[in-house]
Amino acid sequence: MQTILVETKIAAPPERCFLLSLSVDLHAASAAQTGERAIAGVTHGIIGLGESVTWRGRHFGVMLQHEARITKYERPGYFQDVMVTGAFRSFVHDHFFEAMGSDTLMRDRLAFAAPLGPLGRLAETLVLRRYLAAFLIERNRTIRQTAESDSEIWMRYLDKPR
Repeated sequence: MQTILVETKIAAPPERCFLLSLSVDLHAASAAQTGERAIAGVTHGIIGLGESVTWRGRHFGVMLQHEARITKYERPGYFQDVMVTGAFRSFVHDHFFEAMGSDTLMRDRLAFAAPLGPLGRLAETLVLRRYLAAFLIERNRTIRQTAESDSEIWMRYLDKPR
């Protein structure tokens, strides 16, 4: 089991950062390099407590699917998504949002474990930890840029058509 911690300071209020972090569309935009897209569950707009999304994208040259469910939700300070099905043995992503004046400190804690016993533990250390940290950093860069932009840009990611 590995744990990755990432902190991102954003010049925007926690509520905006919280909602943008739940935007399926913004996540897809941040993962464009993998071709990742939502194919089942909540596929557009904001995902909420108890809801799930299934992602399909190319990672390490292979098309992979990952279904995540929002299992904890304390607006606007915290939510958790947990892998339901996918390539990992376990995958739990905690998202924290703390007000710092008019800014937000966004913290991610991702705990994951690969399958395949000792071989999986080796992959966690040599490849997966670095890959997932870079994925989170890029995602957070996209959230920061969007949250700090004018309202016409960030508000389009908050619509939830049903």
